[in-house]
Amino acid sequence: MSKIQNKQTCLVHAPRKAPQYIETVQPPLFRASTIIFKNTDALFNRHWTDAYDYSYGTHGTPTTFTLADNIAQIEGGQHSLLTPSGLSAINLVNSCFLSHGDEVWVPDNIYGPNMEHLRNLHQRYGIEVKIYNALEHESFQPTSKTKLLWLEAAGSVSLEFPDLKRLVRKARQSGILTALDNTWGAGLAFNAFDFSDEHLSVDLTVHALTKYPSGGADILMGSVVTRDRKLYQQLFRMHAIQGISISGDDAAQIQRSLAHMQLRYQQQSTNTIVLLNWLKQQPEFVQVLHPADENSPGHQYWKETCIDKQSAGLVSVIFKPEYDLESVRKFCDQLRLFKLGFSWGGPVSLVMLYQLKEMRTLECTHLKEGVLVRFCIGLEAVDDLITDIQQALQVLR
Repeated sequence: MSKIQNKQTCLVHAPRKAPQYIETVQPPLFRASTIIFKNTDALFNRHWTDAYDYSYGTHGTPTTFTLADNIAQIEGGQHSLLTPSGLSAINLVNSCFLSHGDEVWVPDNIYGPNMEHLRNLHQRYGIEVKIYNALEHESFQPTSKTKLLWLEAAGSVSLEFPDLKRLVRKARQSGILTALDNTWGAGLAFNAFDFSDEHLSVDLTVHALTKYPSGGADILMGSVVTRDRKLYQQLFRMHAIQGISISGDDAAQIQRSLAHMQLRYQQQSTNTIVLLNWLKQQPEFVQVLHPADENSPGHQYWKETCIDKQSAGLVSVIFKPEYDLESVRKFCDQLRLFKLGFSWGGPVSLVMLYQLKEMRTLECTHLKEGVLVRFCIGLEAVDDLITDIQQALQVLR
């Protein structure tokens, strides 16, 4: 190409470029919608099933593929797709694998927005939604129409740890796809693709990268991970058809946080256990819920599944029945370090209150009556968190 004379053209085409390839701690950030093909051979001798299809920004860039590869590795899978949020990852799975007349089974403690999406699919496409008790594998009774089994380990509000082994084994025997919401475990508490002595595996994991991978409570993103290339290609096709994409800047931010994700997970888990033991001594609570506690629902399944007895930084309490919703609201409003908000995995501790009767379909004999409050433990000193709860309890005393 002859030398460009016009400065406007020079501004657009930037004739001088620094060498592109150096080694840095963090990988380079690629921002792209349009991706330039070197020639027509590069344009036509490509296919969307290529391992790295650099054809358009929505399909992926080195920045997004790097994060996807790393998330797959953390979770024990081989293929990963990134989505704008955890819920969009859930919706991608439902949209990809459920059709008119199909049946899907979900635990009674399912993440609420997932249930809302499935109810919408039921109304619009006739997809049947069946509910099982996560602690009783016998309550999962698949039929010839069952295509998908959703699992949560642990449930995000009342924190029951399910009987993963028997549920996955039963689904496999019937040829049913299994999808695990793995946000709580984050790929660190256990390997969802090899979680037992008999090497049982789920087919898919969904992960809200908003939580522990991000770590800053400022990025929304989700992922779907699998070991099965055929499933991955089905998901990739739906992902492309729906135009799902994420920001390269957001991907770079989460990639940057992965190096210390396990350290944060372990610290928040350790602090949660300390807080758990203190909460159990407080007279206002009729039940304290955490998988590591021997009295919590599903403790035995957590104990046999999780590596080195790891657990996320969540603990829930159920107030005694004499404390009504208004009283519990006063308690939450009195907290100073715990902030009222959804999500978890960030540096700031959070609190949220729930009325379980409005959230459940099946009878929950394993849960006591009362208003539930969930604490999400951040990175503050645990003694300060205990002091904060202690002073807030004074409004009840």
